[in-house]
Order: sequence, then structure tokens, then C-alpha cells
Amino acid sequence: MSSVARAALYGAAMAGDAYNTIKRFWEIQDHGDYAALASLFADDAEVVDPVYGTFIGGEAIAGFFTLMNTEMAKADASFRLVELSGDDETAWAQWEATTNKGVRHGVGVYRVRDGQLTYYKDYMNP
Repeated sequence: MSSVARAALYGAAMAGDAYNTIKRFWEIQDHGDYAALASLFADDAEVVDPVYGTFIGGEAIAGFFTLMNTEMAKADASFRLVELSGDDETAWAQWEATTNKGVRHGVGVYRVRDGQLTYYKDYMNP
């Protein structure tokens, strides 16, 4: 069972537009093509990453996710969705990242409008 399917068992009761969009986000991420995530974001979206900074607008977000293809490959990174919950406008996901430096745990918060992400911020432990 994929991490998306496993985590979906927890949040399906509240499923809405944001939940479904973030479920798709994790399905794409599970395949390791971070650049493909850019298509899920609105042109005026904002992404806040605790390591790489803040990216506003479609072009900046696409550049960030393209960079993630290279950076995550260097780190031998893989992500596991632990839990996903959301409704029509907001969602959150608890995740675990495994890299060549160890394991980190975090949470992403998301805001969705008309099926597109408008805001995404990750929080993670040190």
C-alpha cells in the first residue's frame, strides 16, 4: 500500500477539494518528480520552505520544484505521508523524510482555491 493510500485512511471522513488536491500532490511526489508539482499551484500562490525560503508566483514556484529534483536526488531523499486531513479549502499533512543524513518529521499546511494550491508551508523538526 502506498504512503498516500495508507495516510488517506485517516483523513477521508473530511475529504473535500483541498484534501483531494493534496492527495494528488503526494501521489506526484511519491514518483519523485518534484517539478511536476508546480502545475498544482495557482499563478499567485506562495510556497514557504523552512530550508530554501519563500517563493511567490508560478514562475518562482516552478523554479523551486525544479531545484528540488536535483537537491532531493543529491540527498537520496524519500518522503512518506503519515497522515492527511482536509476539507474544501484547507488541508494538512504529517510527513517523514528520509535522507542520507537521517530522518526528519514535519507537517505541511495547505490552502486551496478552485482546485489549485494558493499557499503551502512546511514545518519540520530540527
